[in-house]
Amino acid sequence: MIDSNNNSGSTQPSKAAKKNNPKRGRTFLLYALVLIVILGLAGFAGYRRAIAIRRDTRAQAMNQQIGEQFQNTLVDIEFGRYEIAKQRLEWIIENDPNFPGAQEKLTEVLVQINLQENYVPPTATPAPTSTPDFSGVQEAFSHAQQLIAAQDWPGALSALDESRKLDPNYETSKVDGMYYFALRNRGYDLITKEGNLEGGIYYITLAERFGILDVNANGVREGARYYILGASFWELNWEQTLFYFNQVYGGWPSLWDGTMTATDRFRIASMRYGDEFFGQDKFCDAVVQYENAQSIGPLDDLAQQNYNKAYVKCFPPTPTFDPSSLFTPTTDPNLPTNTPPPVPTDTPVPTDTPGGGG
Repeated sequence: MIDSNNNSGSTQPSKAAKKNNPKRGRTFLLYALVLIVILGLAGFAGYRRAIAIRRDTRAQAMNQQIGEQFQNTLVDIEFGRYEIAKQRLEWIIENDPNFPGAQEKLTEVLVQINLQENYVPPTATPAPTSTPDFSGVQEAFSHAQQLIAAQDWPGALSALDESRKLDPNYETSKVDGMYYFALRNRGYDLITKEGNLEGGIYYITLAERFGILDVNANGVREGARYYILGASFWELNWEQTLFYFNQVYGGWPSLWDGTMTATDRFRIASMRYGDEFFGQDKFCDAVVQYENAQSIGPLDDLAQQNYNKAYVKCFPPTPTFDPSSLFTPTTDPNLPTNTPPPVPTDTPVPTDTPGGGG
């Protein structure tokens, strides 16, 4: 026979387990929902970060493209291509209304276009034809050769202009080659020796019309363009300033504009960009900029003070380990101490020996 008491006792735990199953299922469902929410938030945060990185990369590429268009605009103005310069400047202002110098150059270009539209050329009286005199063009050509050999680039260009003015068809290929050589070296010297970046860019660009530029000429022209772009952001946007001078410093550290070299500007821009990070409590970013500047030369007073503070904030000192802290002195009066006995200060009095006189 089956004991009813045992039967009732054996069925009781199974009922409790059945009652706990719904609670356990709800708890599991709650944990699952929380995990889904956490994963969703993490994915959303990663998506936002990816979008921000892509936006920054796109903005940086746009800034570089705008800078290149502005340099091309300067060349267009030098050659009198004002309509093309106007289109470039309008595109620059549309994408960056605050780009330094763009609005001023657009005003200048519009004035030149207006002057061209209202210009009435004077009527010229045709000059009588004469027999060409080749002695003058030969003399100018020989003079240009001599000046090129002497590395007198401005004089050589003047002689070549005179030769071509006298006879545009005289030794055409040789004259073109001499033009290329004189223009290329004139532009290179203006940039590297005189710090005249705009003039150097102009002459090297003229040389490009006569032949393909060599690596050095093309490189120094690009360096000069980046230098001018970096200088246009000076004291206005240190991040952009440092972006351009970082490239100039890496390739042409001694390039200068008559005032400072690319190395000096990179060092100063690094300090000032570090000051901006320091003011925003981005101490580790500030330390990076200060140390970049410090690798070139000493920091100025403000940068040095900020660097000292930022370094401590970014790299706080670690506490030193004291081995004695592991041992604590005992104060139990029952334990013997190693205290030496006191030294007597009085002269001891002799005592009678046992069994003596008496």
